[in-house]
Amino acid sequence: MRREFHFVFGLRPQHEPFHLAHWLALESCRRTQAPEAIHMHLRHTPHGPWWERIAPHLTLHRVGDAPRGFDRARYDDTGEGRFIAKHGWDYAHEADFVRLEILHARGGAYADIDTLFVDRYPDAWFARECVIGEEPAIVADDGLLRPSLCNAVIVAQPGARFVARWLDEARASFDGTWNRHSCAAAARLWRDAGDSLHVLPSRALYHLGPTRAGIAALFEQVDPRLSGVASLHLWAHLWWDEARVDFTRFHAGLFTREWVERGGSTVAAIARRYLPAD
Repeated sequence: MRREFHFVFGLRPQHEPFHLAHWLALESCRRTQAPEAIHMHLRHTPHGPWWERIAPHLTLHRVGDAPRGFDRARYDDTGEGRFIAKHGWDYAHEADFVRLEILHARGGAYADIDTLFVDRYPDAWFARECVIGEEPAIVADDGLLRPSLCNAVIVAQPGARFVARWLDEARASFDGTWNRHSCAAAARLWRDAGDSLHVLPSRALYHLGPTRAGIAALFEQVDPRLSGVASLHLWAHLWWDEARVDFTRFHAGLFTREWVERGGSTVAAIARRYLPAD
């Protein structure tokens, strides 16, 4: 399988310039992975200085109509769905479907645009049919912890059996809630996946999890324990907006070049490697 990477962005109109954090995802991919190609799948083209700097290194693909199975009418069925629709987060669900369709058709590695690459993904991952990382367990409706396979990074061969089953399950189970069709669906399919799926331990891709402690370790502290960490997921939906303070007071407006240059956190210390000299 070719060492190609796919990102999905710009499913909704882009009113703000392309952010440094998003540039870092692409630049850190380019610098650590030596990819044969970086594919950006988008509907609305980004703009701004950081976009202009990275765009020459990308192959752009236009995303068309909403993918099969992604039905926005389902948001009306639950309070959680109505909350997601009200805040305009439905684009994240559309991206859940788009990434699976891309990987099933083309193969390669998919990564969320809030991924910070730390080290080269092993060639062995690209030799397997499908590779996903386990994320910290989630609390189910019954209060019990349930395993979860995060879809922020997926490596798959074209036509991978697990990706095909995941697509079918996503189309059947999408109900407008946050992850029943995505991460939770992958976990439901895991038991019977056999050799069609290889699951990485959480350390490889999700060393610092979506908790107050994990977010603090990403953006407020320096964690030197990065042995075995290939990339970090930054969980941007938990801190991007300045008004959201339930996990941290850090927000996208503070994620600046000057903040990165100071290197006072895990993310800044890693990201500083990739900043351009100019």
